[in-house]
Amino acid sequence: MILTGPALRERFQALDDFLVTHQELWRPKPFSNPVLPWETKHPELGAWLRGRSLEQAEAEHNHPEHLQAPYPFRELAASAATLAAVGELPAHELGARHARLDVDVPGRKWQQIEAFASRLHFQKVPNHWLDWCAGKGHLGRLLAQGGQQLTCLEYDEQLVAAGQRLSERLHMGVQHMLQDVLDDDAATHLSAGHSPVALHACGDLHVRLMQLASAAGCTQLAIAPCCYNRTGHSHYQPLSMPAQHSPLRLSLDDLRLPMAETVTAGQRQRRQRDHSMAWRLAFDQLQRQQRSPDEYLPTPSLPISWLNKDFSDYCRDLAELKGIKLHGDIDWHTLEAAGWRRLAEVRNLELVRGLFRRPLEMWLLLDRALYLEEQGYRVRLGTFCPRSLTPRNLLLLAERS
Repeated sequence: MILTGPALRERFQALDDFLVTHQELWRPKPFSNPVLPWETKHPELGAWLRGRSLEQAEAEHNHPEHLQAPYPFRELAASAATLAAVGELPAHELGARHARLDVDVPGRKWQQIEAFASRLHFQKVPNHWLDWCAGKGHLGRLLAQGGQQLTCLEYDEQLVAAGQRLSERLHMGVQHMLQDVLDDDAATHLSAGHSPVALHACGDLHVRLMQLASAAGCTQLAIAPCCYNRTGHSHYQPLSMPAQHSPLRLSLDDLRLPMAETVTAGQRQRRQRDHSMAWRLAFDQLQRQQRSPDEYLPTPSLPISWLNKDFSDYCRDLAELKGIKLHGDIDWHTLEAAGWRRLAEVRNLELVRGLFRRPLEMWLLLDRALYLEEQGYRVRLGTFCPRSLTPRNLLLLAERS
């Protein structure tokens, strides 16, 4: 079902209880913890997962709830599925539109734009769309086909210029404005007559829209959030009163959990990701042997060209980068093989955390929904497209009388 009214708060509380109760299962990251705290309590599950291959983990990555794993995996999967369940928002026909609207838009992105736009049904037809973090303004132009006014805000000067050219080519009177929406003057671009929309605006960007649109008196608002970890704060800042009263305190690492899906990644990207992670895990084992104490050592993001090095050179160069002096005879072949074995373990152990991806994302969406309710909006929360099109398929529709 679509969540609205009292169901928003009820679901939030149920998710909050679930996440708080089981945080020892989803907070520790297998990548940085060779042994997870929960394995002492559930040794059969830990051993079973560690015995599986990398290919088996990859097959279950996006649907860990289907895995027939030992207790308490299936029980947690059932609870997570129930708590994260939400209905699809009703779609409406977008009507006739210019044939060249999708020019310069990748196919998958255009499908997301169409799906998002088709769910924007409000009691009153918008007069002036405001495309927030608009890029080239593709979403806004699709919405404005009914003759409404359109303003596009974007901080990248090249995207603003490209969007303006596209709008002029389509003979649409769109106002493309160069604006960092996090700047103090962003509020001057919102008024009660605007209907703001944001498709996959990251972290602070969509939170800023909710705050400014509420203050400006906007009667309609549509947001599909993304990248909750993209924030200038050191940890999550709860928005609604229920979230502020929750004992759950989320780190930036915690906020990355909902994003840990690879639905849209190609085979080449997956191979590079696996290669990089296996070598990082092998280096982690090396640095634990070479230095004291035996603990995880964060390493910086490295250019993909580092994977073209010999494995031994990769480790030596990374050790130098981290100020570690290597000593003794190192069996590079055995170390690299250990990294790949460790990657298989990590991927399989991550399936436990994977059960909490969607519940945590729903918790974050409901925090936003309840915040908007507190600002006087009637809020609807549902999906706007299949997760195969984008894992970030949750949409908040907010409307004031």
